[in-house]
Amino acid sequence: MRFSGLRVLREGLTGNKGWRPHWRDPAPKAEYDALIIGGGGHGLATAYYLAKRYGMTNIAVLEKGYIGGGNVGRNTTIVRANYFLQGNSEFYSHSLKLWEGLEQDLNYNVMHSQRGLINLFHSDGQRDAFVRRGNAMINQGDDAILLDREGVRAHLPYLDFENTRFPIYGGLLHPRGGTARHDAVAWGFARGADLRGVDIIQNCEVTGIDIENGAVIGVQTTRGAIRAKKVGIAAAGRSGQVAAMAGMRLPIESHVLQAFVTEGLKPCIDHVVSFGMGHFYISQSDKGGLVFGGDLDFYASYASRGNLPMVEHVMEAGMTLMPMIGKAKVLRSWGGIMDMTPDGSPIIDRTGVDGLFIDCGWCYGGFKAVPASGDCFAHLIATDQPHVAAEKFRLDRFRTGVGIMDEEGTGSQHNLH
Repeated sequence: MRFSGLRVLREGLTGNKGWRPHWRDPAPKAEYDALIIGGGGHGLATAYYLAKRYGMTNIAVLEKGYIGGGNVGRNTTIVRANYFLQGNSEFYSHSLKLWEGLEQDLNYNVMHSQRGLINLFHSDGQRDAFVRRGNAMINQGDDAILLDREGVRAHLPYLDFENTRFPIYGGLLHPRGGTARHDAVAWGFARGADLRGVDIIQNCEVTGIDIENGAVIGVQTTRGAIRAKKVGIAAAGRSGQVAAMAGMRLPIESHVLQAFVTEGLKPCIDHVVSFGMGHFYISQSDKGGLVFGGDLDFYASYASRGNLPMVEHVMEAGMTLMPMIGKAKVLRSWGGIMDMTPDGSPIIDRTGVDGLFIDCGWCYGGFKAVPASGDCFAHLIATDQPHVAAEKFRLDRFRTGVGIMDEEGTGSQHNLH
């Protein structure tokens, strides 16, 4: 079932009776060539690329809830490639290139909108830091434009430029940055994987990982035992709990990150805007709602909800930057569980158990990484070798100290990344 304008027109004229489910609802088989634990964006993308690039179709994605119900549907939808450090920079550049061809690749509208992202700076020091970041982005082959105060005003005239406490010095414009529809990304990858023979098994929680003689042989689930010689963990904020089933203690902490959306408004914010003095970021969805977020709640938790002090903190930052949003009504908020590493950079690597692989530690970068994470994790599982774009995302860097990538320069405290 391919989507096209002609197909939509024909279905509309015939009562929409020809549409079929996007993916099957199969019962789990007794054995697969590979299993992916986690049916979010990363897990589904991994299954899709395993099938598409490596011909592995006897695989299954195990999701304890429903597709799109985890972090892939609990974020602020931002897509960007404005990272600074070697290792992160080429990875997110690879991801953005995949985003730009994703809708054609999947034959699915994920509503990818390259509306441009502007990071504001408010001091000489911040300006210098963004000049360095912009140069690194350009050297990587991505785009960056340094804006002075009047350049920012030309793009974002509604900001509070008279704020004496946090004056706007300028901004770094990343024109290819933007947003995508978060749950549509999950649906698109699920549909694409299913079309290639992948079993997507919902309501199937993994309760144990079976290991014999140092090698994985399968998993235990709420729907019975499933055997496989290769198992990939892509469980986001639950990665630590899943890895513990294999006797591993991962170097991550799980923290809550809240996000918010307002009532639908007329178009007023054309870009993604990031406030350099309050960790506040905002964009406007295609339905008109203002989508925004801020800092972590700064305490470890597995609960998909946050605390009221952080709600107040995020609203204060928004009002400081753009007082015009003060009368907008907040419709809802949600929390995603962030798997935070000590250096703020992710892990895509083999583990000490043969056949067991890990994809975790995405901190704030999980949604924008979905295509590249799936591509790189699939390469690792299929070939047992790291993808060139993710070869620095080693698990043992936290044990040896070699190759640490402290993207934000905040040290080894998980919650500061």
